[in-house]
Amino acid sequence: MKALQPIVDGWEPNNIFLYGGTGVGKTAVTGYLLERLQRDVGEYDDVDLSVVSLNCKTLNSSYQVAVELVNTIQQSSAGISSTGYPQQTVFKRLYEELDVIGGTVLLVLDEVDAIGERDGLLYELPRARANDKPDATKIGVIGISNNFRFREQLDPRVQDTLCERELQFPPYDAHELENTLESRAEIAVANDAVEEGVLNFCAALAARDSGSARQALDLLRLAGELTENQEEDSITTNHVDSARSRLEQERLKEGMRELTTHGRLALLAVVSKTAKAETSCRTRELYEEYRTLCDSSGIDSLGQRSLHNHLPDLRMLGILSAEENRSGSRGNYYSYKLDVPFSSAIDAMSDVLRLHSEIETIREVASVNNVA
Repeated sequence: MKALQPIVDGWEPNNIFLYGGTGVGKTAVTGYLLERLQRDVGEYDDVDLSVVSLNCKTLNSSYQVAVELVNTIQQSSAGISSTGYPQQTVFKRLYEELDVIGGTVLLVLDEVDAIGERDGLLYELPRARANDKPDATKIGVIGISNNFRFREQLDPRVQDTLCERELQFPPYDAHELENTLESRAEIAVANDAVEEGVLNFCAALAARDSGSARQALDLLRLAGELTENQEEDSITTNHVDSARSRLEQERLKEGMRELTTHGRLALLAVVSKTAKAETSCRTRELYEEYRTLCDSSGIDSLGQRSLHNHLPDLRMLGILSAEENRSGSRGNYYSYKLDVPFSSAIDAMSDVLRLHSEIETIREVASVNNVA
């Protein structure tokens, strides 16, 4: 709450950047604290606070975020279309709308990393009041991201202002996750419907993977659904194990749908090398496998550098892991391997990629090499 104290004191709000892994509570905590803040400032006659929240997941530029903010606020007139205006015109319209609100306005931009390098708005907003663009409104920006590297990619001038106050949300440990599960289970699960050790197992799995409360709760929820579907009396660790496998496949499928065709083929190349028991492997080795897959499926292959650019996306999705190898005068390089079970990856790819013969061949190779 200290980062928000200037608002209560009637000063310019801090610009705050929050980051941490998925499911560690960034959005939930921000929403809770801002609700408390709005309730608290209601006791002061001289503090007028408004909060405008926007999820940027489907927006990939400052322009789109600005348009969406204008259309979310819409105080002075009708909204605007998503195309056809110069960027500065849209920014000007946004400042006009903010001036109509007046007082202090906090703009909460969740998943702000979606805008990538097109971060002009993040440069404009923190400087707006200093440049007298909104005459009567104090603007504060709260950026939320699960991409730890996004801040590093920002223009240094943006870092200086957007990240006045930085808050990192660390992953939960197993004890914290178990406490969360216990409090939820008391409300959502019937007495004696959870076998001893189940909550601890859910917490341990989630802590080992991502430290995400969302993952731990999803495991318990889906395990409960499986128990009901099987008409059994209580949730067991076997149900949790089945739930973990299903959630892993759903996560993989969702991640794969966000990939381009060549991103999927890059992943299939890693899966194929895994089936041959040939991982970890370097980019050039993956590239040879990737080209073979492209040739067999009738798809024109990209260059090796372009393939390499797809690998960080797979790492960010948690599908690949990379190990840095230091080779002295020859320079450093990364070796890649699957960061999920082979069976989960190949099953998910079967549903997303229409390369059935190639996938079946990979399954057969994996069987020969005892890769599960």
